[in-house]
Amino acid sequence: MYSIKSKFFAELVGTFGLVVATTGSFVYDGRMDGSLGPVFIAVAHFIGIGIVVYAFAKVSMAHFNPVVTICLLISRFTPKKEVPFYLIAQLIGAILGSLFVKYVIGDFAKLGRNFPNNDYSFPVIFGVEIIATVFLLMVVLVIVGKKSLRISGVAVGGIIALDVFFLGPISGASMNPIRSFAPAIISGVLDDLWFYWTAPLIGSLIVAFVYRKLAKN
Repeated sequence: MYSIKSKFFAELVGTFGLVVATTGSFVYDGRMDGSLGPVFIAVAHFIGIGIVVYAFAKVSMAHFNPVVTICLLISRFTPKKEVPFYLIAQLIGAILGSLFVKYVIGDFAKLGRNFPNNDYSFPVIFGVEIIATVFLLMVVLVIVGKKSLRISGVAVGGIIALDVFFLGPISGASMNPIRSFAPAIISGVLDDLWFYWTAPLIGSLIVAFVYRKLAKN
């Protein structure tokens, strides 16, 4: 068992790394005038998230995402008393990550801010973001439930990379409110931020309550 201080530090550093890898990939692509493209962005998600998940999964279960914390709380894998520490650590880590991206990688691509593709109808965009989050949290719960830490980085990084590559062009594929919040706040562009809090939260609740129901059977 790790102390709450260790978990707090793991979540802060892990969320920092997640934001740098995810938003930083968009920013670096923007700095290169879009020459790297979607494959580079997806691979950066896979590698960056895989690294931080492997580094901290044993300590904090590598949430790095408020809706993961909520899902694991409802699924009874995370104690209530630890939730505030997780959320505060994620907030601090995400803000520091966006500041790092802005001042080290560069102020391009709106700091990797998520945005939906308005060529699609709102129900489609909203539904796709929920589905992307459901895919992620299904993988997370399988790993946590079976304690499959050996595949945690590959599995979580992989599903996020696939969501970003295939669903990102429709909804932005955030799946993570704090990942969307940090670049929005630092860039001062708050459009659509409510969407990236609401849809992932709904996806989280769906997976958590389905898991609870199945676990009783």
